[in-house]
Amino acid sequence: MNIQAILVLIIFAGAVFYIGRLMYKNLFAKKSCGSNCKCGVDFSNIDPEKNFK
Repeated sequence: MNIQAILVLIIFAGAVFYIGRLMYKNLFAKKSCGSNCKCGVDFSNIDPEKNFK
């Protein structure tokens, strides 16, 4: 195996690891999705009656 094929394999493995890490962080986020849009915010501490006018 020549050096060019080894370099391609290393770059491919790095790309697979990077994409896998992004998917893992997005699917198994602790509090919300990975984009910081606050879609998983805990609203249990907010009193719904207090916010109505």
